[in-house]
Amino acid sequence: MASSCEVNRLEATITLEYEDERTAEAVAAAVSPDNYKTPVGLAVRTMCTKNTVVTKIITEGKMATFIATIDDLLSSVSTAEKTLKAVQKG
Repeated sequence: MASSCEVNRLEATITLEYEDERTAEAVAAAVSPDNYKTPVGLAVRTMCTKNTVVTKIITEGKMATFIATIDDLLSSVSTAEKTLKAVQKG
């Protein structure tokens, strides 16, 4: 019997829009290493199209892994955005 925190499959698509393509490309590049470094049962794919960054997260298993992955992604995006702002000011 599975615990209440386990599910077969969870999916999320996170779409972020920026003012320009250059910013979107920089953010996508900053978080795209997650496309390759994921444990079994977890897939993270980030794509950039024009001024939009789209990340799709798919997990098989625990809700906690799914939530932690989304949290990590958004934290990485926030760090990338702050770094870009700091570089643009300097």
